Amino acid sequence: MPKLLSPSRLACLMLAAWLPLQASAGILDDDEARRAIIDLRAKVDNITRDLTTRLDAKADKNATLDLLNQNQQLLSEIAKLRGQVEVLANEVSKAQNNQRTLYADLDARIKKLEPRTETIDGESAQVLPSEKQAYDGAMEVFKTGDYKRAAGALQDFVKRYPESAYAANAQYWLGNAYYAQRDYKNAIAAQEVVTTTYASSAKAPDALLNIATSYAELKDKVKAKKTLQTLVSKFPESQAAQSAKDRLAALK
Repeated sequence: MPKLLSPSRLACLMLAAWLPLQASAGILDDDEARRAIIDLRAKVDNITRDLTTRLDAKADKNATLDLLNQNQQLLSEIAKLRGQVEVLANEVSKAQNNQRTLYADLDARIKKLEPRTETIDGESAQVLPSEKQAYDGAMEVFKTGDYKRAAGALQDFVKRYPESAYAANAQYWLGNAYYAQRDYKNAIAAQEVVTTTYASSAKAPDALLNIATSYAELKDKVKAKKTLQTLVSKFPESQAAQSAKDRLAALK
């Protein structure tokens, strides 16, 4: 790349061109002198244009360098902003995931509190999941033959959920758990709760039959017979009433 001419260099060149002309002025005619002057002016103009062009080119390069520097700075700022955006996007994604997890957990907890429709003794009833879990747990213990522990679980259930659709059944099986332990007095007391507190339940006829059986085990035939008669009178169409009729016939 050619070097730029400084103003002093330009003056020297112009002087160098002028001196020969002056030296020979005495031997040149007017036309030749005018041509020499015109040529000299043309050379000066060319040098001036070249100098101007080079200076302009240098200015353009400086401007371009400035623009490049500014562009580099902008790219650097954009890179920083992009990094910040990615960090924010990750934080938003984590927050959304946490929110979804929270909502899912909350929804699961709400569902645990919502009542469900269950069929109990042929009838539909609204039961809380906690009620069903507690009742099913107590009955699982009863089925294992651990009647003492089953009695405790069933008794706890009726205390916690006295208005539950499972309450009558739990009370009935509590009486059976006592009966299985040969605790006939407690068996009678438990079944009497069924016949009074839950008199309209499907377990009431069976509870009366169990009471009569418990009295028979206690050798109290009078009360056993009276209970069987009550059963037949109150629930004549029940299966328990048919069993009571057979037992009454055997007592005669």
